[in-house]
This record gives sequence, structure tokens and C-alpha cells, in this order.
Amino acid sequence: MMGDPLNAREDAAEALGMVARAAGTYLDALPHLPVRDATHAHLVDDLDGPLPEAGDGTIAAVADLLRIGTRAATHSSGPRFFHLVVGGATPAAQAADWVTSLLDQAGGLWVASPLAAHAETVVLRWLKELFGLPASYGGVLTPSATFANLTGLTCARYWWARRHGVDVTADGLVGLPRLPVFSSGYVHPSSRKALQLLGLGRDSVRTLTRDDAGRLDVDALDRELASSGPAVLIGNAGEVNGGDFDPLDEMADLAERHGAWLHVDGAFGLFAAVSPRTAGLVRGVERADSVAADGHKWLNVPYESGMAFVRDRSLLGRAFGGWNSPYLPEQDEVRVNYNSLGPESSRRARAFPIWATLRAYGRDGHRAMVERHQDLALRLGRRVEESPDLELLAPITVFVVCFRYRPPGVPEEALDDLNRRLGEELLEDGRVYAGTTVYRGRVALRPAIVNWRTTDEDVDLLASVVREIGARLLTAEA
Repeated sequence: MMGDPLNAREDAAEALGMVARAAGTYLDALPHLPVRDATHAHLVDDLDGPLPEAGDGTIAAVADLLRIGTRAATHSSGPRFFHLVVGGATPAAQAADWVTSLLDQAGGLWVASPLAAHAETVVLRWLKELFGLPASYGGVLTPSATFANLTGLTCARYWWARRHGVDVTADGLVGLPRLPVFSSGYVHPSSRKALQLLGLGRDSVRTLTRDDAGRLDVDALDRELASSGPAVLIGNAGEVNGGDFDPLDEMADLAERHGAWLHVDGAFGLFAAVSPRTAGLVRGVERADSVAADGHKWLNVPYESGMAFVRDRSLLGRAFGGWNSPYLPEQDEVRVNYNSLGPESSRRARAFPIWATLRAYGRDGHRAMVERHQDLALRLGRRVEESPDLELLAPITVFVVCFRYRPPGVPEEALDDLNRRLGEELLEDGRVYAGTTVYRGRVALRPAIVNWRTTDEDVDLLASVVREIGARLLTAEA
């Protein structure tokens, strides 16, 4: 059969060479490209069409994907993508991700790949050292912070059910009361999604706040825990709109006093631990029962990369293992089967890019990146405060800058609509990317500066483009 890949095995090296050659040109241009080029948007339609019968062959397919992808992709790995919280991929991490695809290891079972399993063990140890977490914590790599939150909260659910005399892994939730879950107004949708998947309810979280920003009311939490019975607290190391942090140390105190489980969603904020300048923001995380973080944010490794850590390492195996499948090999402290410690069975060897970036740049390099991004956020904050038509809405903690366009003479009731339209125009313009949110009842921009390539020039461009588009909108209304 002409389409059988066995007949095209000699094309594999040439196809990879095509990608490598295209990469040089693309990466050289990336710092100067608009984040989204509307003139190439139509190219995505070239992906469509009927399923080929015989196929066009390896070289033609890869050439077409390169032609379309390098032009029509959102250049989110470049220095001017400030939307969401998305890092780029450091050179070491990106190259290692190619190695990951080249070797195509089954990362879940030791017997399938001792290389992948050992790499995961090493990077989990390195990450604990980087974050200041105790070496005794168990851990597992996940595809994302959502999966990391799911992992930590699954262990919390097992712990809670055992407090009620139930093995939830074996018997499920039948007969159990509702699990009390408390957080601040900073709780992220990914934590809610994890609770939803666990059958605990997306809206089961009780948010205890002391202001309209969502800051935690610690005294109210203390009172609730006094009568709730075994409960789960979700602490948020980094809030997506303004970048604020929950008081993790105080939450850890309450968890110890009341016998509660403290889970910390540190998707991006856990990396504040890397620098002495910002480490105080996550003081107390080393006392948490479970911790989640995301590698494709501030670590700057490619998608998909998350990590979960659990104080009682045995809970990972109890919550996710015990499949009673005779074909699956047993494990020990050295020959770890990571698919029995997390929600995935089929797993990519996602440790390789993390290993490469930590090996390449070390603790010092990642501290420098954290501090540089904070400096860039503060620089953008100064540009906002110096501009008569911009308004800073939240204090800058790490890398999120929450602000809005507020030109003189525009009434307050018109500002939300103006900023919403500005956000839409900003994405359509494509030179820089930053989305809108609603912060303390006001529509705002909230650029996140986490890409290793981003420089002073890029954040200055963001401020100037926002003002340019805002002025254009005002002129159009006049």
C-alpha cells in the first residue's frame, strides 16, 4: 500500500531535518513577529479537506504543516504574548521536547522506560529543592496545573474519606457527607474543575472574603473550621487578575489547629520561592499537605507540563494505584511506576524538558528570570502610572499588571465598555497580546509577563499600543 508508513521509513530523518531547518528561521524571526498576523489567518483553512485515501507522503505533509503553522500560529512562545499566563520554551527545554518525541518513551511504567522513570524522580527532587519543599514529599508530573490540582485534591478526598472510615478509592462517595471546602475569592476555575471531576461539586467551595478583591477573611475561616469537621482548604499562590497571594502561613496554622488539609494551588506563584525578593509571598507552602504547580508558565517549558507534591507520599499510591491488574509490574522505591501515582496511565516522558532546563540554567538562571520578570512588571506599572490616560488597579506583586485605559473626561459608567472594546481591538491588532478581565467590578487588562524572551522594549510597546488603540477608539466615537 502506498500510504503505509513502512514504505516511507527512509523519510523520517529528512522530515525532522526539514523541521530543524525551518526552526532556525522561525526562532530568529520570533522576537519581531506580531503575536497574531491577521493576513495569514486564512491559512488555517488549508488544514481542512477530505481524509486522503493514499496519502500525500511524509515530506509533503510535513512541508505543508510547516508552511501553515509558522504563519498562522499564534506566536505565543514569543516575547509579546501577555495573554493568560503562558511562558515560552527555553532553548534547552524546546530541544529536549524534540528529544522526547524522538525517543517516544512510555513514561508511566519503569519496565517500559527506566530512563523516563528515573528522569522524573530526579526532576521531582530538583523541583522540591527549587521550591523549598521538604525532600520527604511525594510527587508526580502531570499535564497541567489543572491535573496537578486534581492530583492533590484526589489525595485530600482520600484522606477525608478515611477520616469517615471509608476507602473512597475502592468504594466511592456513597454514604459520605458533603466535603467542606474553603478558600478565598482567589480560587481558580481549575480547582473548581478538579472538585467537579472528583464528584465533590464545582460550586462546593465556600469563599470567605474580607473585601471585593477576594482577599481571605482569616478570622471567618477560623470560625468555620471550628465546627466543620475534617475540611479542605485551598490556598492560592498567585491570583490571576491582580497577582495577589493568600496568606499561606496563616492558613497552615489554621489547618494544623483544626486538623484540616491544606492544598496550595501554586500554578505560577510557587515559582516566587525561587528568589529571596519574592519568597515571602509563599511562606508556609512547605507546611501544605498538597501543592500544585505548572511548568509551562514560569518554568518556561513546552506544553504539557505540571507537577503535584503531597506531604504524605503514600497517599498518591492509595488514591491512584491498586488496579488489581496482573499484567502491571510491582514497584519499589527505585523502580517507580508513575502511572500509579497520578491520574494518567499513558504518559509522555515529560520530565526530559524539565530536566534539560534545570540542568542548563540551574537555580541561578531561574532566579534571574523571576527577578527580571518582576522588574519588567514594575516597569510597566511605572509606564501606566506616568500616563495620564492609564490607571493601575492593583498592586504589583510578581508579574501581573492589572490596569485599564482611563482617558480624562470619559465618565465612569462608559469605561467598562471602552476597555472591553479596547481588549478586543488589541487582540485583533496582534502586535501584542493581552486579554481583559473583571477586577473589583471593573473591566481591565491584566498582562502577565512570564516569557524568558521578554525585554523592556516589549513591555514599553504594550503600553504604547494600548494608548494608541484607546485614542483611536475615542476619535471614532467623537
